[in-house]
Amino acid sequence: MWREIVEVFPSAELRNPVTSDVLDRIEAALGQSLPGDLRSFLLESDGLADEYGTDVIWSAERILSDNLAFRGEEQYRSLYMPFDSLVFFGDNGGGDQFAFVRQPERNEVFVWDHETDGRTLVAPSLESYVRSALESDGEDWYR
Repeated sequence: MWREIVEVFPSAELRNPVTSDVLDRIEAALGQSLPGDLRSFLLESDGLADEYGTDVIWSAERILSDNLAFRGEEQYRSLYMPFDSLVFFGDNGGGDQFAFVRQPERNEVFVWDHETDGRTLVAPSLESYVRSALESDGEDWYR
């Protein structure tokens, strides 16, 4: 499904898929399930880059490492509201991060503004997010 959606954007870069074991380990480490659409995407491609090289969807390894950093580093905990309810999976290349809310579980995509600590709904689904990000011609398509 995901390859068919992305292939209409010739400059988008898909990667080799990950295994369900890798995703199971991420879920165990984060203590949360990954959204079904994100999980299915990663099983088809371990991330997605746009024509500018921005990671529209991070690799599984980066999803794990960045989420653990956001949740565990004192610098973040002292500056921002808690990130435990979010699972970050992409960015705009300029500091803003895209995430799913996992407590309570939601399938919409939110953006975390790194300057204001705001968390704003930007897409009703991962598919809508991917299409919007790849159709845009700049890093701030969601504003």
